[in-house]
Amino acid sequence: MPKHVAVLMGGTSSERVISLKTGTACADALEGEGYRVTRVDVGADVAAVLADLRPDAAFNALHGPAGEDGTIQGLLEILKIPYTHSGVLASALAMHKERAKVVMRAAGVSVPEGRVVNRHVAAKSHPLPPPYVVKPVSEGSSVGVIIVRDGRSHPPQILASEEWTYGEEVLAETYVAGRELTCAVMGDRALGVIEIKPASGEWYDFDAKYAEGGSIHVLPAELKPNVYQRVQELALTAHQALGCRGVSRADLRYDDTPGGTGALVVLEVNTQPGMTQTSLVPELAAHAGYGFGELVRWMVEDASLGR
Repeated sequence: MPKHVAVLMGGTSSERVISLKTGTACADALEGEGYRVTRVDVGADVAAVLADLRPDAAFNALHGPAGEDGTIQGLLEILKIPYTHSGVLASALAMHKERAKVVMRAAGVSVPEGRVVNRHVAAKSHPLPPPYVVKPVSEGSSVGVIIVRDGRSHPPQILASEEWTYGEEVLAETYVAGRELTCAVMGDRALGVIEIKPASGEWYDFDAKYAEGGSIHVLPAELKPNVYQRVQELALTAHQALGCRGVSRADLRYDDTPGGTGALVVLEVNTQPGMTQTSLVPELAAHAGYGFGELVRWMVEDASLGR
């Protein structure tokens, strides 16, 4: 009898639409691999739904709060349902960008300087000298990220408005110029390195991430061999320092601009990276020889409790 897999998708976070795309793609691929799949659009009744289904494993295709922050992972532990991706502690830690930086820095991973500040304070005066980046402490997919350019006289006023729905605290970080890089980790192995170039606009924002043709992926990234290897080392060290399991993806910046600092820093580690048609992890896995079906099969067979 084929293994029964519940694919958890949707949820109530700001990344619901992306999660539905990720979940649908993974569910289709798992069915193609011969698994019995139940697609679960996660709501407040998810505990009762899973208790009734009693699947052999849960494929976590959720993104954002309640799916990526240790919450659903804790529920799966209570229900004794093996699950994919990272466990409770690593998920909660990686989701909180500032606390993740503390752990990564202690492990020798370079991270941008910054501080957490109340959003109303950040709207009154610059929390750092421009240029800098303001982002929610616990969101993904570049949701709510603002780049404050050099020479801007006033801080972003949206932070103090009712339009801001991403928490009372924000993380302000020094802006690192240069290239946008990403590297995935699968198990205990760092995969290749992609340089991401937005097809339009100035940076890799939400639209560049998920719109067809929104970004250009250079794989393998055109870097000096020692820099390429260092990116892989940083991604693996960050993955291990946070206690991640299964698949994760580290996002980095590399300042190789003329007269730049040469800094190579990890911005964050994504414990629930996107798995849509335009996502980076499936592309990196394919470059390493894993087709999409093979990748999701590996993730399901890696599922466990106490991760």
